Amino acid sequence: MVHGFVRVAAATPKIKVADCEYNTNRMIEILEECEKKEIKVVVFPELCITGYTCGDLFLQDTLLQAAMEQLKRIAFATKDMNVLSVVGLPYLQHGNIYNVAAFVKDGRVLGIIPKKHIPNYSEFYEARYFTSGNEKPIMIKFDNYEIPFGTNILLQCDEMKDLIIGGEICEDLWVSIPPSSHHALAGATLIVNLSASDELTGKDSYRRDLLRGQSARLVCGYIYADAGEGESTTDCVYGGHNMIAENGVILKESKRFTNELIYTEFDLGKIVSERRRKSTYQAKHNEEYTTIPFSYHGEITKLHLTRRYDKAPFVPNNKSERDLRCEEIILIQAMGLKKRLEHTNCKYAVIGISGGLDSTLALLVTGKAFDLLGLERENIIAITMPCFGTTDRTYQNAVSLTKKLGATLKEIPINESVLLHLQDIGHDIDTHDITYENAQARERTQVLMDIANQYNGLVIGTGDMSELALGWATYNGDHMSMYGVNCSIPKTLVRYLVLYFAETATDEELNEILIDILDTPVSPELLPPKKGEISQKTEDIVGPYELHDFFLYYIMRFGFSPSKIYRLAKIAFAGEYDDGTIYKWLTIFYKRFFSQQFKRSCLPDGPKVGSVALSPRGDLRMPSDASADEWIKELETVKPDK
Repeated sequence: MVHGFVRVAAATPKIKVADCEYNTNRMIEILEECEKKEIKVVVFPELCITGYTCGDLFLQDTLLQAAMEQLKRIAFATKDMNVLSVVGLPYLQHGNIYNVAAFVKDGRVLGIIPKKHIPNYSEFYEARYFTSGNEKPIMIKFDNYEIPFGTNILLQCDEMKDLIIGGEICEDLWVSIPPSSHHALAGATLIVNLSASDELTGKDSYRRDLLRGQSARLVCGYIYADAGEGESTTDCVYGGHNMIAENGVILKESKRFTNELIYTEFDLGKIVSERRRKSTYQAKHNEEYTTIPFSYHGEITKLHLTRRYDKAPFVPNNKSERDLRCEEIILIQAMGLKKRLEHTNCKYAVIGISGGLDSTLALLVTGKAFDLLGLERENIIAITMPCFGTTDRTYQNAVSLTKKLGATLKEIPINESVLLHLQDIGHDIDTHDITYENAQARERTQVLMDIANQYNGLVIGTGDMSELALGWATYNGDHMSMYGVNCSIPKTLVRYLVLYFAETATDEELNEILIDILDTPVSPELLPPKKGEISQKTEDIVGPYELHDFFLYYIMRFGFSPSKIYRLAKIAFAGEYDDGTIYKWLTIFYKRFFSQQFKRSCLPDGPKVGSVALSPRGDLRMPSDASADEWIKELETVKPDK
């Protein structure tokens, strides 16, 4: 359970209707499997001990007593297990029958939660048997000891105080204000649902969306265990549609009509971080709730995680979803620029075009903004400024792209201006240091600003979010613009946005230009080329952008610790980067991220397109002189052996 990971499961055994002993045997077998797999919380379906489809048999003493005895058996079976199990059964209390979830661990029933909302429509007629559960818990006697009984019960783990579990049963989730809403506001971070939801055409999609939406609203983990094969098919069929969700994302889902045990790791740290970040999430202590402590007996294990992590968290894996995302992002960028041009009454835009990815995307987006405004694209002034490091490949791509898009091309070589400047400040032109490089970047920015004055236009920034995170920009050089359309686009996403333009281009020549730009190494081209080829490759200097974007996402989006990010990166990039390489670049990321905040503190305006952004006016209010020492010290605790 290191880093807040807890392995959880939803299990659907194949049952026999009304055969409590048989059903319990199957459940105990699953519990034994859960113990071997280090699963800490497992949820079984609604009324699983008896079966959901017992009908009027629920009114029979024989069935009710058998269910009670088998619950005792399950409790006894867990005596030497370190798994919290949640089982469903009919429960007789004060002369009424309740549809309940019993929480069982260490040989005892810890508490019982009754179903609150009893359906009595269409194929459901539970009100014929069951009584709606009380909210405020009362103490009842079970097997010679007292336990709480009521919907407002939470279970809290001794070893992980943030692991707080609340429960609801099937229909409870489908009502306008589910009990889980109150549970979460009372502190629950994990909701369990014991269900017997029959299968109808299209119902699985609705159920999935319902679960996804509730876990997102509550910012919680959600385990949904559904009745499956073995239930009576007199009128309905049950598909065993088990799901495990986390804050709006389905982590694991069973194949319908197949009784399965599904499991994954719930990331408690992610939930707690997200709730902490959201000022509108106002959880508070509720005196109507009873909290039951439970323990894993000091067992804090570092799980071998079964859940996977995408290498590119900013980029959807699915192509159709990725294309939709790209279309949306491009429109957000264009609409942001459109508004700025309208507000300033600018009819011209000025862009430095290098033949690289970032300036290509900026030019494409500017073209779309001009189309939305009904302005002629010839009013886009694209300026190529060749200097010491410019290669013929990037130069030709810049020229070809500008002409193909119908923008106005200006070529302004800056060699002589930069040489004169270096002479003025007494810098040896053969010393290719940072002064040599930055003099070119600042000269280019000066040219862009002055041309913008001539046209009464706006300088469009081309720098992306990955560069801003690393401080890979020349202060008051390419760092500066009048509107930065790429400011919240990470480098890994820039590539796919340009690819989207290429794939949707109706002009074959435009497609070829964009594909060649995509194949060009990322470089600022500030050092002389070698044999006509780019000699200065950015990722050789600052590290692979795919790693840095991975780090950036989990640092900014969830505030994960360095050791946790290192752990996740090793999973995501297994087989591509060794541990030492990941560790090296993560350390460099933290050092650069902290030391370069002063550049981000005075960023130009630009549109936010995703959940992560670095604007000093919005998402990142960070002092420019904050120390990275605490983060580096923690990272040193997981330093790999050489």
